[in-house]
Amino acid sequence: MKTLALVTAVAAASHDEDLAPLLDACARAGIQARAVAWDDASVSWQRFDAVLLRSPWDYTERLPEFLAWCERVSATAMLINPLHVIRWNTDKHYLSDLLTLGVPVVPTVFVEPDAEPLDALQGFLDGQSAEELVIKPAVSAGARDTQRYRRDQQFAAGNHLARLLDQQRSAMLQPYLPAVDSAGETALLYFDGRFSHAIRKGPLLLPGGSDQADPFALGDITACPAGADELALAERTLAATGRLLQLEQPLAYARIDLIRDADGRPRLLELELTEPSLFFDQVPGSADRFAATLAARLADDTVRTRTGSG
Repeated sequence: MKTLALVTAVAAASHDEDLAPLLDACARAGIQARAVAWDDASVSWQRFDAVLLRSPWDYTERLPEFLAWCERVSATAMLINPLHVIRWNTDKHYLSDLLTLGVPVVPTVFVEPDAEPLDALQGFLDGQSAEELVIKPAVSAGARDTQRYRRDQQFAAGNHLARLLDQQRSAMLQPYLPAVDSAGETALLYFDGRFSHAIRKGPLLLPGGSDQADPFALGDITACPAGADELALAERTLAATGRLLQLEQPLAYARIDLIRDADGRPRLLELELTEPSLFFDQVPGSADRFAATLAARLADDTVRTRTGSG
């Protein structure tokens, strides 16, 4: 029986609603799976045939350490998704890469740590007509350190931006698209390059710059059909990613988060290839579909070389 590590973090394991259904699905698929924390020094990673990133959600505060761990693990086991994908996807500057290939992303301005925060904020507002904006770190998970502001809250927004830059963190400025409040976000889930299911996430960011109380909160989640235009954009995004990263086969998992703009067209908000929630509880059968993908990968002795895990 093949062995699989489902990688989490001590602080995140109890918040990962995917872990229990995935453990059960792996057992049904003939995979011996075990949930372990990525920074648990007692774990012998070479004992696993594959290591699947699930909820190591504290990596955003320890990114160099986490990427070094990924490199060590990928030398002894199949890392899912592969190392070079994780390196690229853990920093949201990847949105700029996708934009260069014509993927319509939510308008984003990156602000680097050496920038003057108030100047950067004013320049962003001068170029946008949106009534609200979002400030978030370029390396982040969930809604941690992410807040929503009105245009007239420049002082509070500037302080938020300054805090991120003072911590030597790159930041992102984006317009808050009103469709989030009326229609939410759509997340499309793909396993082995094939569409599995879609969910709708209700608005999560509180207005007026209020802190999100729970950094692990997912908001109101419901299963939903995917629109034809949403599927087209998701597949366009995956194709562009394949070209950028020179992938020789589809990724084991991908989540594409979309929001509609003022004209009703979907735009890419985030491409989640590292540790996304996959929403198994909302869609019966989805955990078994993913477990089948994992079983196929584990059965293929050549997959690690083809995906560039090392």
